Amino acid sequence: MKRATMLACLVAAGLAVSAAARAEHTHTWRQSDYGEFDRGTAKGVALRSDGKLMPAPKFTQFSDPNLAYVWALRVDSQGRVYAAGGSDAKVLRFDDPAKPTTVFQSSELAAQAIAFDAHDNLYVGTSPDGKVYKVTPNGQKSTFFEPKTKYIWALAVDSKGVLYVATGDTGKVFAVSPDGKDKLFYQSDELHARSLAFDSKGNLLIGTDPDGLIVRVEIVSKNAQGPPEAGSSFVIYQTNKKEVTSLLTDASGNLYAASIGEKQRPSAVPLVMPMMPQALPETAPTGAIASAQGRVIVQSQQTTSTFVFPYFPSTAGGAEVVKISPDGSPDILWTSREDLVFSMGLSSSGKLLLGTGNKGEVIELEGNNVFSTVAMTASSQVMSLVSAAGGKVYVATANPGKLFTLGPSYAAGGSFESEAFDAKIFSHWGRLAWWGENGGTQGKVEMYARSGNTSNPDKHWSAWTGPYKNASGETVTCQPARFIQWKAVFLDTDHGGAPNISWVSVAYQPKNVAPQIEDIEVQNFGTRIQSFANPAGSGNMTPAPIRMPQAERADANFHQASRAEPAQHAPRMDVPPQGFEDKGYQSVVWSARDDNGDDLLYSIYYRGEGEQNWRLLKDKLTEKYYSWDTATMPDGAYYLKIVASDSPSNPPDQTLTGERESDRFEIANTPPQIHSLRADSGSAPVTILFEASSSSGTIAHAQYSVDAGAWQVVFPVGLLSDAPKESYEIHLSGLAPGEHTIAVQIADAFENTAAAKVTFTVTGRGAK
Repeated sequence: MKRATMLACLVAAGLAVSAAARAEHTHTWRQSDYGEFDRGTAKGVALRSDGKLMPAPKFTQFSDPNLAYVWALRVDSQGRVYAAGGSDAKVLRFDDPAKPTTVFQSSELAAQAIAFDAHDNLYVGTSPDGKVYKVTPNGQKSTFFEPKTKYIWALAVDSKGVLYVATGDTGKVFAVSPDGKDKLFYQSDELHARSLAFDSKGNLLIGTDPDGLIVRVEIVSKNAQGPPEAGSSFVIYQTNKKEVTSLLTDASGNLYAASIGEKQRPSAVPLVMPMMPQALPETAPTGAIASAQGRVIVQSQQTTSTFVFPYFPSTAGGAEVVKISPDGSPDILWTSREDLVFSMGLSSSGKLLLGTGNKGEVIELEGNNVFSTVAMTASSQVMSLVSAAGGKVYVATANPGKLFTLGPSYAAGGSFESEAFDAKIFSHWGRLAWWGENGGTQGKVEMYARSGNTSNPDKHWSAWTGPYKNASGETVTCQPARFIQWKAVFLDTDHGGAPNISWVSVAYQPKNVAPQIEDIEVQNFGTRIQSFANPAGSGNMTPAPIRMPQAERADANFHQASRAEPAQHAPRMDVPPQGFEDKGYQSVVWSARDDNGDDLLYSIYYRGEGEQNWRLLKDKLTEKYYSWDTATMPDGAYYLKIVASDSPSNPPDQTLTGERESDRFEIANTPPQIHSLRADSGSAPVTILFEASSSSGTIAHAQYSVDAGAWQVVFPVGLLSDAPKESYEIHLSGLAPGEHTIAVQIADAFENTAAAKVTFTVTGRGAK
């Protein structure tokens, strides 16, 4: 028992010390991880997955070709950019980005794949039910190959000028020699051959759908004049996703593969479609009618099916990017449950770039499982990435279709605006500080801050204040308010390495507001509350239920410590009290809050009904409950007033209080009385009569015992125990002749009791 008591005292002391340590008003809003920064707005700034902000490659719009979708980009030997798109099949050349030249146009809905050979002959694959067209450098257009398949997904030209055509919906890959002779090169067991590439040995690599396979096929040339034949084939990797959307090789012989979509729902149409329904099955199509909305009705002799074209990426299924080394060993570099990858490219530094949807972002893989968002477009999907001279990367998007350039230099004056921070209370702002690795921000980053009283920054906020240049901290000059926002501007990105920001913090002090007593629950009379479930001296006490108070507001603005605030601001843990039956004790429990997170002291006052003055019952309480012995208080009705003070956390001249009055309750220690207890033993049965009265309420119940036997309940004459005076009549049969004693006991509504006895003699004649 002594050991338990000591442990209880130590726990209580620990809580008290913790509470004292929290008595402080200055708080810190700090942002330092990806999830926090991701809620901000970046312009020319890259957000890394390890929670660092750094300058992004320069990202500018190159051209607006007035296309809904740009599916593919290629650069010819003269460095000119070509873009294939739709919703009508068209290929544009950008001699002048403002006035692109149309080099190809056909009646099909989309030009979805393009490729150049060594002589700058352009090959264009169209869909649906499309063909492969050839456009010579002097602009002559001709039908080069007609695969008689529904989709042409990818084109690739090998070192000998042979064109490979990946198709769906039968998973065929065709080889077409420069003179136009064609051959079925590879028949896949898959529905779609979705992507193509060549490995360092010249073998053809094929990405498939719906099993997400990467197949290596040996190219065998038996006839110098005709198309080659397929040699042995080998699945070098099966992805965890459904559709291999892009294949890319680097100078070291590594293969990168991007795949999207879940496999559990095989479909006759690949997952190339955000925000549009998937195609329905079709049989023996004989014609197609295009509506104004781009919806194609495919008609057959037996059934009529509807599908949507062009196909856009699915919004579900996630993505995976894998690196396959020259020895065949795979390494998963990146996965996402939300983003989808439709294209890949290499930056000027050799880092892998991912064109994603459906937020239209370009992601750069830094290595070591770190990635960064280096560009955000206003489009939904990034469909193509292609490298050009000077380290520049061209970017093509869909929904809407636009062209951009990325890099190779960093963006000048890139900025990052944080989310608006809600201090919950009108606050004064302190020091703004930040830090980057190796002190790399000093002199290279300027910070700004602004404040307001609306949740979204708008014209009603203050102007940006700053610049603040000292990374170790400067006091911001924006006016006190409830919300604040900071902005970082990267100035120098060319000397001594690019700067980065790992964390930003803002100190603030909320205006002190008065604490509030939310609810008061006065307990049943005769209940005593103590701190622990089994305190010293309570082993033989009977537990009693406690009514707990309720908070007025479920969304009360309790101060929420940010993740990086010091530990002393952690919310206090209140140990729930325990109740026990203890005659003459009265208890009260209350709930309180302080929106500043201040420590509170409580005082309890009481007054009798009809009285005007409050009298102090107890002060300097830290727990939100109290019990007291009412033996010195006269019977009657009372009220309590609970006063909360935030004095432990504030100077005396800034201390505030809040108070609340309880409902009416009664104290009654005077026991009831038994009157006129008598026995009529002259006849059978014996009749016992008595009166009961209470000065403090109703008579609750009564019982009797004959000759020290078991207690038995007796009801009043009127059956109901609902009055301060009751009459009782007990009829006793079967008593043996001789002397008997009957004891009676009554109790009022407050469990105050009284007892009395009467002795009588039963004669032989009266007994039965």
